[in-house]
Amino acid sequence: MTEYVVDGSGIRSKRAMYAALAGALSFPDWFGHNLDGLYDCLTDLSWLPKGAHTVIWSHPEVLAAADPAGYRAIREVLDDAADGATDPDRTLTVVFGDG
Repeated sequence: MTEYVVDGSGIRSKRAMYAALAGALSFPDWFGHNLDGLYDCLTDLSWLPKGAHTVIWSHPEVLAAADPAGYRAIREVLDDAADGATDPDRTLTVVFGDG
């Protein structure tokens, strides 16, 4: 299993979360920096090695407080992507931590 930690302690916007996720998971250049693009990348993962991949988002409460609508949208995409993976050789799990 490969873990990707996203430190949410300084993330206060959807744009910052897109950048953090893109950096943590080395998203390809075609990532569109929007919710659809985020979902597409998270359900593909073809650029990553085969196996289990876990995103750990620490301090999600920071984004939830700063941008509640953005938080809900990102959280929904993360939840949906974990259930909608298209590659049986690459699985995605998302863990939401409180610090």
